[in-house]
Amino acid sequence: RGPDGQFGPEWGEIEFREEENYYFRLSQHKEWLLQYLDNRKDAVVPDFRQTELRNAVERISGDLCISRPKSRLDWGIELPFDKDFVNYVWFDALTNYISFAGYDPSQSDIRHQPSNFLDKWPALQIIGKDILVPAHGIYWLIMLHAIGFPDEQMPQLLVHGWWNLGGAKMSKSAGNIIDPFVLIDKYSPDALRYYLMSDIATGQDADFSEERLVERYNADLANNLGNLVNRTLNMVHRYCEGSLRKPHESWKLPGDVIDGYKQLVDEYTAATVAVRPDVVIERSLYLASVFNGFIEAQSPWNLAKSSKREDRELLEDLLYDCAESLRILATLVSPVLPKAAHRLFDQLNWKMELSGKEKRFSLADAEWGRLPDGHVVGKPVPLFPRIEVDEGV
Repeated sequence: RGPDGQFGPEWGEIEFREEENYYFRLSQHKEWLLQYLDNRKDAVVPDFRQTELRNAVERISGDLCISRPKSRLDWGIELPFDKDFVNYVWFDALTNYISFAGYDPSQSDIRHQPSNFLDKWPALQIIGKDILVPAHGIYWLIMLHAIGFPDEQMPQLLVHGWWNLGGAKMSKSAGNIIDPFVLIDKYSPDALRYYLMSDIATGQDADFSEERLVERYNADLANNLGNLVNRTLNMVHRYCEGSLRKPHESWKLPGDVIDGYKQLVDEYTAATVAVRPDVVIERSLYLASVFNGFIEAQSPWNLAKSSKREDRELLEDLLYDCAESLRILATLVSPVLPKAAHRLFDQLNWKMELSGKEKRFSLADAEWGRLPDGHVVGKPVPLFPRIEVDEGV
């Protein structure tokens, strides 16, 4: 409709009709939904999307039409209690979230649901910002409440923004789209995954840039983490014949390194990775930056030339800690860069019996000092080869 409330001529002749339909009493559950959102601060993430949803709930004033008569729409799913009507698509489609997981509608008490359903529920549902209101944030949550789901069994909604191109939303019809498979062939899956997960803040929009993809990959992966892997393993083989030795009791990492590592692991949870992967990967790679700086400050190449016993011990202690940082970093980046994490473990010669398997990575193993005395590491292979861009193109 235009500002005057009328339809423009491009719509043709407008015909107004009245018809009977079935309604879901949405308004009866308005106060419950407001209270639920007030009591659970992470019902929707990021938090500004929860505020957006709550404002929309405040405006609920009527009920939801959940049917269409077959006389004018015969392709929908028939209502089980009236063969002359079909489901309104948003009312029917949302139920697939629980039906696919094995929900048994004959069991009114969720505690009596099949184990395969309870293993999957409550879920973290990832949706686009354009379908939060009203479909998922209002219809879906109220539907679950109406059939007896308690508040603690409500799904958490993770709302993501859009990748734009040149400031405009990508659209097939507009033709301004990016083919991810072309980028994978050109740059590698790791490069694309890292860029997509690190260069957009959850819930916000971001503008896609191929130049930015190359820039982030080279700076963060090739020059930082990849460089730490290559120089550490090279020096272990050059100066220690490929074997690590547990640090001496007198050797201690700087306090800021220890505190930063502990804070990183303490704050690292599955929920954090899902909600803010950009923050998690940034903090993880900061640990790589710390150890690259540590190497520069300690100059192991100079220690290797020294004939002093204390310098030799310092060299071995330093290289052990660098290798240990790589073991932990592989675990921390594995949700975003799973294949690279496996390659890093392979080069460390660590958990080789689980090579290629997801259970190779466990946060419980991210405890400092797990590499045993005398552990032999593998030879370095470039983990993230630099992307060279032809300036003339």
